[in-house]
Amino acid sequence: MEEAMDMEVEGHSPSGSERKDSSFRRLGLRNSIQTNFGDDYVFEITPKFDWSLMGVSLSSNTVKLYSPTTGQYCGDCRGHSKTINGISFSGPSSPHVLHSCSSDGTIRAWDTRSLKEVSCISAGSSQEIFSFSFGGLSDSLLSAGCKSQIIFWDWRNKKQVACLEDSHVDDVTQVHFVPHHQNKLISASVDGLICIFDTAGDINDDEHLESVINVGTSIGKVGIFGQTFKKLWCLTHIETLSVWDWKEGTNEANFEDARTLASNSWSLDHVDYFVDCHSAEEGEGLWVIGGTNAGTLGYFPVEYKGGAAIGSPEAVLGGGHLDVVRSVLPMSGMAGASSKTRGIFGWTGGEDGRLCCWLSDDSPATSPSWMSSNLILRSSRSHHKKNRHHPY
Repeated sequence: MEEAMDMEVEGHSPSGSERKDSSFRRLGLRNSIQTNFGDDYVFEITPKFDWSLMGVSLSSNTVKLYSPTTGQYCGDCRGHSKTINGISFSGPSSPHVLHSCSSDGTIRAWDTRSLKEVSCISAGSSQEIFSFSFGGLSDSLLSAGCKSQIIFWDWRNKKQVACLEDSHVDDVTQVHFVPHHQNKLISASVDGLICIFDTAGDINDDEHLESVINVGTSIGKVGIFGQTFKKLWCLTHIETLSVWDWKEGTNEANFEDARTLASNSWSLDHVDYFVDCHSAEEGEGLWVIGGTNAGTLGYFPVEYKGGAAIGSPEAVLGGGHLDVVRSVLPMSGMAGASSKTRGIFGWTGGEDGRLCCWLSDDSPATSPSWMSSNLILRSSRSHHKKNRHHPY
């Protein structure tokens, strides 16, 4: 049973000590959904391309489906036997398909209308799949990050076409095909390396590994951003942040003390961890999303050109979660968002088992939260670990 609960919180005007910029706008908590009656975590929230549905992965090895505009529960997909490490909807060519990968060594496809599994690829019972990505010239090449390996399949016939075994020596936590460079694949690993591959032709370690970036510590999450998708942000398992030009292999900014920099930019509790980074729909803007163990989040702008700095938060989300937040899904100003999503800033999910929906406009149901109009106009797009300090 899914219960939706409106959170009526007395209005609050942030004091001068709570915000350092007079342009902050109010951010309200619209509602909170309890996804279970036990101790399950919310791991990841991902949207369908037209924003008619969102998938939510839980620590119960289940993916639940909700409407991002109303919060209505639409069903769940069950079949994985171990932790779900990644979920993603297909594009318009397969509008009713959701994919998921798991530590059970499989990538499964689900029909979101019938909630039935329609396809399954296995990397083997001894493997774990931590990340997956579709790319290649025809968008039919499926890449999976596994235990020190990157495996490729042709999704059309489900046949394995390559396995890269020499590029990484530890678990591959991330694989991403680069937008508008669909033959380029970026991988990241617990071994501290980011590898860039050209996947055209017969794929192998010797001829298709183009370059390697050594971050120096276990990598949790990476993302590609910028107008030409040449920039790369990297979050590590020890909560450091770095920004790179992956084409040139050059470091543009390195924040070894990122949590301290973020904590010093607001007057709230110390930033304990980073959830994600979000980039601007247009331009080169980047935000790192930091959180407290009590469940408050801040969107901190990252300056990586001509000097490295983390600025005062342009949005603060507080009063919704009671524990560590695992995933943030922004909606305001996002490509593909419909008029029905107008006024919704986004959704968050965490270790308290809650899904929280946040408003981006003034509302009578507000929480002690606020946001900058600058962030609304330039809102960004967007492995998990039961212990924040375990690799994943």
